[in-house]
Amino acid sequence: MAPPVHLTQPMPQPHATASGIGCLIAGIAIFSVQDVILKRLSGAYPLYEALILRSLTALPFLFLFVHLNGGLRTLVSPGWRRMLARGFVMFAAYTCYYLTLAALPLATTVALYFTGPLFITLLSVVLLKEPVGIRRWSAVIAGFLGVIIMVRPGSSFFDWAAVLGVSSGLTYGLSMVAARRLGATETAAALAFWGNIVFLLCAIGLALIFGSGRFAADTHPSLAFLMRSWVTPSPADLLAMMACGVIAATGLTLLTQAYRVAESSVVAPFEYTAMVWGVVFGWFFWREWPDAPGWIGIAIIVGAGLYVLYREGVRSGPPT
Repeated sequence: MAPPVHLTQPMPQPHATASGIGCLIAGIAIFSVQDVILKRLSGAYPLYEALILRSLTALPFLFLFVHLNGGLRTLVSPGWRRMLARGFVMFAAYTCYYLTLAALPLATTVALYFTGPLFITLLSVVLLKEPVGIRRWSAVIAGFLGVIIMVRPGSSFFDWAAVLGVSSGLTYGLSMVAARRLGATETAAALAFWGNIVFLLCAIGLALIFGSGRFAADTHPSLAFLMRSWVTPSPADLLAMMACGVIAATGLTLLTQAYRVAESSVVAPFEYTAMVWGVVFGWFFWREWPDAPGWIGIAIIVGAGLYVLYREGVRSGPPT
């Protein structure tokens, strides 16, 4: 999934708004391809291996991205430690997301990830002391009811990997609340660079723990994806893992451009096009199709998330 980059910008012109929407839709589509690659690889390779190769491949692209957005001096700003700390939260968010991908249908995983805006509302109250009205509270409650409908806890359909999916939404929300503070002083390129460094270091740490295979477990797809021993990749799979680095850098550039030229409140709802790709790719590659409760849960989660974004735009007023 894509890491959204919400930036502050001047009032855009109509053509810039259209350009921003186009960039965001393209960026989301590109990131969705990464989901397909990682889900396909999850049955044969460990997650840390894919993340190491992805992060190494992305480094030169992110250096260029940093160079074009303020230069290398932005990496050693006073806030670099906070950017590093946010990177660890992002690593937790995406690790949970990728482990969910290994076990649950693609559309279900994406929908659970989009509980993020609901958690952002909750965390904004707790951490930022922001006021939240009855309308947004109602949307948050409805969204979590949608999660319950979708995952059906206590039934034979329940898979504990759904907890990882909701955890990815929670930790993603926490990282975005942190970004609200960091975004005032740090560039999106610097945030992405330090996040990539954390991904690389944490993936190497996981490789040192699980690389020998002594903890390997095949009882559940998520556990297998986490604890499988290092596997020498075939040339095609090596290229696929490296492609994830190019995808991450390209997608991030497109998303940053989208939020740079257009209002956040206008383009942010188009992040939910990821839900369309989740359904389409899930059916095309794995013949996955949500059942009736799944569709109801998806509709409620997406509707609640979009409404929260809408109310956030109304509350914030015109862009500064």
